[in-house]
Amino acid sequence: MENSNPSPFDNFEDGKLLISALSDADRVAFYKKTYAHVAGGVLVFILFEWMLLQSETIVNFAMSMTQGWRWLIMLGGFMFITNYAEGMALKTQDKNKQYLAYGLYILAEAFIFVPLIYIAAYYMESGPELLNQAAIVTLALFTGLSAVVFVTKKDFSFLRTGLTIGFFIAIGLIIAGTLFGFNLGLWFSVGMCLLAGGSILYQTSNLVHKYSEDDYIPASLGLFASLMLLFWYVLQIFMSRD
Repeated sequence: MENSNPSPFDNFEDGKLLISALSDADRVAFYKKTYAHVAGGVLVFILFEWMLLQSETIVNFAMSMTQGWRWLIMLGGFMFITNYAEGMALKTQDKNKQYLAYGLYILAEAFIFVPLIYIAAYYMESGPELLNQAAIVTLALFTGLSAVVFVTKKDFSFLRTGLTIGFFIAIGLIIAGTLFGFNLGLWFSVGMCLLAGGSILYQTSNLVHKYSEDDYIPASLGLFASLMLLFWYVLQIFMSRD
């Protein structure tokens, strides 16, 4: 007869005690540290973005990289840095290296956002108001999706396969749109918002079920990445209405 009782080894992954096995007080402390780092990442992103936008050279270079095949190079570079930063944060327990990986990722996000923020701020009629509205909607969606995981305590790890397929399809459409010169349009942005929402559910679920007590920086990086993906496409939807 199969033993239905959970093994004590189920509480460990790679020799580390999982969050789900900790006391309520320790879990809350982990969640606080993680979301504090996400909030810190947003503040650092705003600082980096402001600094980059002050340089006419950087703005002109970033804008030039949105044209044709150059955008694919920019996206490829961003994906490389993303994979490198996530790998570094997960593979090492050295907090300095984890912070370095997180900072590198935030800087990459700030750079790839330069053209979008610049156009929204200086070429759209509503300007800063549009950015504020997009930020508020993004934070509200992020908070609501995170709350779903914490309230239901459901494991959303099953979303991983669907998210992987969805992201590969999205990348294929972006490449096709760039090479053949067609606009992906509003519905693509809506679809990407749904994909980003699924990513938030998945990353928050990992926060509850998969990480260990010392993994608050990798957890923060994953949540921050999903938050920024959602902001990118929420902002594009707002810009398409302006």
